[in-house]
Formats: sequence, structure tokens, C-alpha cells
Amino acid sequence: VWGQVVVGPPGAGKTTYCAGMQQFLSLAGRRVAVVNLDPANDAALPYTPAVDVGELVSLEAVQEELGLGPNGGLVYCLEYLERNLDWLAERLAPLEEEGCYLLFDLPGQVELFTLHGALRRILDVLTRRWQYRLTAVQLVDAHLDPAKYLSALLLSLSTMLHLELPQVNVLSKMDLIEQYGELAFSLDFYLQAQGLGHLAEAMEGSFPPRFQRMTAELCEVIEDFGLLSFQPLAIEDRDAMRHLVAAIDKSNGFVFAGL
Repeated sequence: VWGQVVVGPPGAGKTTYCAGMQQFLSLAGRRVAVVNLDPANDAALPYTPAVDVGELVSLEAVQEELGLGPNGGLVYCLEYLERNLDWLAERLAPLEEEGCYLLFDLPGQVELFTLHGALRRILDVLTRRWQYRLTAVQLVDAHLDPAKYLSALLLSLSTMLHLELPQVNVLSKMDLIEQYGELAFSLDFYLQAQGLGHLAEAMEGSFPPRFQRMTAELCEVIEDFGLLSFQPLAIEDRDAMRHLVAAIDKSNGFVFAGL
């Protein structure tokens, strides 16, 4: 079974991405199913989930019964799912038999995919015990202000190190980039995430000196790992979707599925 684990902060476009990717892959001849693992997705979804975690646990009910806020409630929901993976296995079994390509729509609480252990342990079961071949698709909004871009770099790197999955990082909503004003650097700079010393220089004067030094050190740490690059994406751009799918298929081995 191949698939994508779609993560990213709130507002990055994960649910819209899942709907668009499902449509794109279906037109390409793949049988695709979306698995909604976000218990906060209680509004009308742009796709029909084949599996919905809301049938197992309700975020609203958790908040009311346990007196938790939205963040604590989401952590509880993921831990509850971890304790009830037999429920998930039962619902994924028919999708496996049909040979479905799976899109997992995850919550936007960044602690879940950068710090907390429940999601990582769930994905470990999927990949190591159930032999799913998954790629984490990290969406970040293409609002390329230097400070926000540095935050996006740190978030993407933290996700890669925490989830330990093949990962494709995506700058989403590229069709809206002109609305954010003129870019401080060329688009290639943001996509390749190299030469980040220039990013620290662009932020000089924005912070007191000790924070400027910290910014420069963070840029060095990110470059030392040498793991980051981004794919540009506008969900309605067919060429951008095709290039993104090619990158994902290489990362999880789907490109070799016919061999």
C-alpha cells in the first residue's frame, strides 16, 4: 500500500490539497481513498472520506467531557486512536484489498508531528508492521517573509527528524504569492533553501543583537543538516501537481511499483 501523510500548520491547505490530489490521481488512473485523521474536521469536507476518525472519537465530546481545550483535545484524540488501532486496521482492510492509494489528512496542531509521540507511533505501526509505503507531505503557506520562511524551515526540519518518513516539503498557495508583496530573494532561493546566511542578513535590525546571533546560528544548523528543499504548488496548476506527484512517487517507491 502506498500513500501520503499530509501535515502542516493550520491554514496551510491540507484538506484542499487532499481533495485536489485525490481528483488529480483519480484522473491519472489510480484508485484513491482519503483517510481523515483530523477529529477537528467537523465542517463540510471537500472530499468524501473513506475512513473518518470522527466515527471513533469526537473532539467536541472530548472537550466537553474532559474539560480540555482544542490542543489538549487533539492530543487525547490521537492517543485514543493509538490505543484503538484495530479500529483503523478494520477500516483500512477493504481499501488495501482494492489496491487504493491512501491520502491521510492530519490535524494542523504542529506539536503532533514535531514533538508528541502518538502520531509517530501510529505511523511506525503503519510503515513497519503493516508495510505501508508512506511519504510525509509537509505543506507550508508560501508567505515568504524572511522571518516566516525561517519558521517554515524549522518546522519542516523538525517534522522530518520526528516522523522519520520520506518527506516532500511543499510551498502551497503559490498562486497567491503576488498578494504578499515583492520577494526579498528569488523564488529559487526559497525552493532550494541554500545560502541561508543571506536570510539572516535580511533580518538584521529586526531583533536585538542576541536574537540576530541566534537567527544566524539557526540558519547554520538548518544548512548543516542539508535536508531541506521545497516544491512549489498551486492546487489548480496541472504542471505543478504533476511535478509534485513525481517527487512523491520517487520518495516512497511508487515509481518502481510495476517492476
